[in-house]
Amino acid sequence: MAKCDNISMSVIRRLPRYYRFLSELDNQNVERISSNKLAEIMHVTASQVRQDLNCFGGFGQQGYGYAVKQLKDEITNILGLNLSHPAILVGAGNLGKAIAAHMNFNRLGFELVGIFDKDSNIIGTSINGIKVQGDDNIESFAADNKVDTAFLCIPKSGVEYIVEKLYNVGIRSFWNFSHYDITNTFEDAIVENVHLSDSLMTLCYRMNENKEKNLGA
Repeated sequence: MAKCDNISMSVIRRLPRYYRFLSELDNQNVERISSNKLAEIMHVTASQVRQDLNCFGGFGQQGYGYAVKQLKDEITNILGLNLSHPAILVGAGNLGKAIAAHMNFNRLGFELVGIFDKDSNIIGTSINGIKVQGDDNIESFAADNKVDTAFLCIPKSGVEYIVEKLYNVGIRSFWNFSHYDITNTFEDAIVENVHLSDSLMTLCYRMNENKEKNLGA
């Protein structure tokens, strides 16, 4: 079956969930799964599962379902998790340090090759075996190591200056934990924004909504 054109971001954002659940099933030595069962795990419809996977060619067999390991491997290839994009992390404060220390980047398509900060108390320390450098070294390091991705764990006030430096040495992909909108300035940048406070506010709203429903019941 041919791959779809213009795959929606909603489909793409479901792929990591497919990968996560299929990895769990594979670890449990589950060999195959029906679209109905996978849909139940994903909390979507079986039709949605089939539509999503058909966008990439379709991997199931009627009457058999999906081979778990094969489907997991296919999604690994679709997501590019078997690649190794050289990446740097900018901002080695509490958030940046936690990300550098605990994220398994090698399983997620990236290799963390450098960490940078402007704080003299942090520069020279090591996180997960990588020495923190001063941010004045970013441009030369990125060019020498062919870095194509930056993880930004710095306040909004310092992002614009750093992004401009990184963009000028060819970095176009950003995992952005600041509240600075990179694409307003650099339209061709690929940006994944992570707003932890937005997620927490959404949780707060849902809790309040649930409380009101229970009170009205």
